[in-house]
Formats: sequence, structure tokens, C-alpha cells
Amino acid sequence: MSGADTAYNFDRYRKLLAEADDEPKRLAFINLLIEEKARDRLARHMIGTRLAGLDKTSPQDNDR
Repeated sequence: MSGADTAYNFDRYRKLLAEADDEPKRLAFINLLIEEKARDRLARHMIGTRLAGLDKTSPQDNDR
């Protein structure tokens, strides 16, 4: 169910939901939603960590 374009796309999810006409497909759809949400959270966390690292310049670095 996963594709190259995994951005949050309502039309894509609506189509996948319509295609989930049996239990295995519905479970695969639910797992896809969970995986993509987790991946998005991890990406936001990594960006936050990188930005926090940029703010941690020591005062000694500014005197040089």
C-alpha cells in the first residue's frame, strides 16, 4: 500500500480506504497510517534536534 509519494494526502487515503474492502486490506491501511505518522514525528524530532544544536554556541565562540 505504500508508494513513493507518502505525504499526507487526503485523496490518496480516501482512495486506499475505498479499496480496503476486506480485513487484511483494512489492517494494512491502518498500519500504513501508523507508520507514516511515526515517520513524520521522527522527522519533526530530528529537525528540532538539529535546530536546538544550532542554538548551542558557546559564548567563547563569539569572542573569536
